[in-house]
Amino acid sequence: MADFPQAPAYMPDPAVLKLGDSFYDPVDAADFPQTVLRFRNDRAAAEVGLDTLSDDAWLRHFGRFAPLPGNLPRPLAMRYHGHQFRVYNPELGDGRGFTFAQMRRGADGALMELGTKGSGQTPWSRFGDGRLTLKGGVREVLATEMLQALGVNTSRSFSLVETGEALERNDEPSPTRSAVLVRMSHGQIRIGTFQRLAYHGDAENMRRLVDWCLAELFGVVAAADPVAQLLGLAVDRTARLAASYMVAGFVHGVLNTDNINVTGESFDYGPWRFAATFDPGFTAAYFDHAGLYAFGRQPDAILWDVAQLAVSLRLISEAPPLIAQLERFEAQFRHAYAPLLQRRLGIVAPTGADATELGWTLKDAVEQALMATGHAIDRFFFDGFGGALPDSYGADWDAVRAALKPYAPVPRGRNHPYFTGAPCALLFGEVEEIWAAIDRADDWGPFQAKVAAIRALGDALDQPGCHG
Repeated sequence: MADFPQAPAYMPDPAVLKLGDSFYDPVDAADFPQTVLRFRNDRAAAEVGLDTLSDDAWLRHFGRFAPLPGNLPRPLAMRYHGHQFRVYNPELGDGRGFTFAQMRRGADGALMELGTKGSGQTPWSRFGDGRLTLKGGVREVLATEMLQALGVNTSRSFSLVETGEALERNDEPSPTRSAVLVRMSHGQIRIGTFQRLAYHGDAENMRRLVDWCLAELFGVVAAADPVAQLLGLAVDRTARLAASYMVAGFVHGVLNTDNINVTGESFDYGPWRFAATFDPGFTAAYFDHAGLYAFGRQPDAILWDVAQLAVSLRLISEAPPLIAQLERFEAQFRHAYAPLLQRRLGIVAPTGADATELGWTLKDAVEQALMATGHAIDRFFFDGFGGALPDSYGADWDAVRAALKPYAPVPRGRNHPYFTGAPCALLFGEVEEIWAAIDRADDWGPFQAKVAAIRALGDALDQPGCHG
C-alpha cells in the first residue's frame, strides 16, 4: 500500500491462522456513518512500527479496518465458551469484537495482537448490536492507562474512534454516542477457549492449542509434559495478575473464565472501579449481588478460573501433574506481591534478604492500617513513596513503619515532578466528570489532562531501582 510507511519495526505475523478455521469465523467490520479520531496511543504504536501512520491512514485501518499489509485479509471473531458468575455458557464468542492483526514487537519479538471492541455484529452477537458506547471506550482508555502505570499486565488501549451512531442502552442515559476501540494485547486466548474444546471433546485441537500457546504466546520450547507446562505458566501469570490488582486497589468487576487470558494479561473493562479505601467487600458491578468478584475475593476468583483451565486440560492429561501446578498458585501470588509493592512504594529490599517474606509482612501491616484508619489508598502510596511516612500518620501506622525499616529508598527517591503535586487517583466520580465534559460540551480537555497525569505517575514509579 502506497500510503503505508514500511517502518522496519512493523513485522506482520498473523500467527492465529496456524490454529485453523475451527477456532474462529471470518467477519467484516460495520460500515460506520463517520470516523472521528479521539485517541491514538503512539507509545504503543511505536512498539510495533505503526506510530508513523498519518491520522487519515490510522482511520482507514482502525476505523474502517482496511487490512494492514501482510496481515490478516479479514478480521476473525474467535470462538470460546465460559463460566459467567460460575454458570457455564456454551453460547459465547467474540460478539462485538474481532482479531484484526498480529505482529511481532520490535523490542523482544513478542507476538502482539490488535483486537477490537464495538466493531459490529458477528455470528456470536446473539441479541446484541455489536457496538460500543463512546463512554465505554473513554472508560477503557482511562482504566488501561492507569493499570499500566500501576504495574498491572494489561491490554493497551491503542485507538478510540467515534463512529456517529446513536445507541440505546438499558443501564445508562440513551441515546448515547458510539465508538470503536482497538486494543493491543498479547492475544486473547482465554480459559474459555480451552473450555469450548473440552465441551466438544476435541482432543486434537486441544493439543494444537497447547502447542500454539507455548510457541507463540510464551515463546518457549515444549517440555516433556507440555500440558502441565502450559498450566504452570498460566498459574504464574494469573497469580501475578491477582497480586497486581490488589496492589493497584483495582476491582475488575467481571472475572469470568471468558475474561481471563492464559497469559495473565488483564483485559475487557466493563464495570471496573478503583477502590478509594481498602475495603475487601467493595464491588464494581452493580449486578454482583453476592460480591463474588469483590476486591478482596479477586485472588480466589482468579484461582477458581485457572482451576477450570485445569479441568479442561484433563481431556488430554492425567490429573496429578495438573493438581501439582494449581497448588503453586498461593506461593506464586506471595512471590509476585513483594516486587509490586516495592515498586509502588519506591523501596528496595536489602541484599540477601527474603524479599517475599519481607513483602508479606509489609503487605499485612499496610492492609491492616488502611482498614483501621479508612485512609485513602492512593494518598498512602503517594505519601509513603521512598519508605518514610510523614509525622501526620499516627500510632495506627507504627507497624507499617516497622515493616518499612529494612528497606532503602530507590536511588532517585521523590525527585520526580510528580511528587510536587497531588496523588493521581482514578475514582468513579472523576471518571464521571471526565465523561460529562465530553457528553455535554464535547470538551476533551479533562480526558487528555488525565491521561497525561496518569502517564506522569507511571514515569515516577518506573525510576531506576523500582521493581515489578
